[in-house]
Amino acid sequence: MKALLLAAGLGTRLRPVTDSIPKCLVPIHGRPLLDYWLQLLVDAGIESILVNLHCFHDEVRDYILKSRYHRYVTMVYEKQLLGTAGTLVQNSDFFLSDQILLIHADNLSVFDLKDFIKHHEYRPKECDMTMMTFQTPTPESCGIVELDGQGVVTDFHEKVSHPPGNLANGAVFILEQSVLQKMKTANEDCTDFCKDIVPKFIGKIFTFHNDKYHRDIGTVESYEQALKDFRP
Repeated sequence: MKALLLAAGLGTRLRPVTDSIPKCLVPIHGRPLLDYWLQLLVDAGIESILVNLHCFHDEVRDYILKSRYHRYVTMVYEKQLLGTAGTLVQNSDFFLSDQILLIHADNLSVFDLKDFIKHHEYRPKECDMTMMTFQTPTPESCGIVELDGQGVVTDFHEKVSHPPGNLANGAVFILEQSVLQKMKTANEDCTDFCKDIVPKFIGKIFTFHNDKYHRDIGTVESYEQALKDFRP
């Protein structure tokens, strides 16, 4: 299994914090957000990690090269942002025939990655991917999922006014190669994985629930809340 850490975002909703620092490097109790993800991956045995760069790319590159995880990381610079789905397709050769762990790195998350991987291995046979879910206090700002009795996604509501529940997409996925191949051969332009790709796989997405900790660090308010309630 190889991982793609999506870390190139502009962080516009997190300004003024991100006026001088990339979103993926905002400090959480003295450590960059990206550092938590790299530790989680390496501790679980994921030793081939692709990180995309764009905003403050030199700063992110310097951090990775100086970190203890640098030997596990391959970096790719995007002069123009490709989108979360576009980055995956553009770098498909990196993954060859491997399973793919796709992570939106602007979240702060604590979970058992080995358990997540094991959970994926026991997915229903019709499922091509497994999505991590969590309970959100702000369902209107998230992608809300509905599940059947097996934990398979039966419907998906991306940031709607009156969502039917608070079980949310955590933007962490394990993908089989079949997902990537379908993305590569799609005729339409797909740039955002959660908006453009997830709805196409309704009925084929298994779920793994994170009941430990998960928070989107996308806004100043959410970032400040993480500093209050997250305990490393």
